[in-house]
Amino acid sequence: MDTLSQNEDDMLICLPGDRLCRVEDNIVVGQGTYEQGGYIYASKSGIIDIDESNEKCQIVSVHKPGFHLTIPVTGDVVTARVLVTTPKFAKCAIFCVRNVLLESSYRGLLRKEDVRETDKDRVDIYKSFKPGDVILARVVNQMEQSFLLSTAEAELGVVVAYASDYRKNRIPMVPIGWSEMQCPQTTVKEPRKVAKVLPESSIKSEK
Repeated sequence: MDTLSQNEDDMLICLPGDRLCRVEDNIVVGQGTYEQGGYIYASKSGIIDIDESNEKCQIVSVHKPGFHLTIPVTGDVVTARVLVTTPKFAKCAIFCVRNVLLESSYRGLLRKEDVRETDKDRVDIYKSFKPGDVILARVVNQMEQSFLLSTAEAELGVVVAYASDYRKNRIPMVPIGWSEMQCPQTTVKEPRKVAKVLPESSIKSEK
């Protein structure tokens, strides 16, 4: 988040440990956040709130909007953040089930064979996802300590991603196809398994 400004319709969601912004004279920590190394981080999952009522400073906080227990089930479409990628799978943190923001994240596992519907033997995890990407995925099975995910459908895949040098340029990339995204400022292109985003009503959970 480079600019601390919000419109009424904006809702910025974060997970514990997410870096929110740089500490400045007029930007201070609030509830649900902490300062480390000159930056403000989230200490819990929730919605980022920026209080601009004080003329001298903006207060950055994280709050939880009336959470209740929600557990993903087979067929649910979830929103997750990619944590680790390996040649065979990607580990994810599920932070939203359907339209419900979770109080704490669930572990998700996305295997190489579940990335695409076709050409499964040609899938390269490293060209599909990178740590930090936000993805839409479908729950296909529940394992002992995590949920097995799939992005095989065209409507599923990466919805938010930053270029590999995002620390220099924190601007989301935009899709330029279903297998590539581009930074609008630097024009750097990177491969991704891009979600063909449809209206919310078009992506239904399978029950």
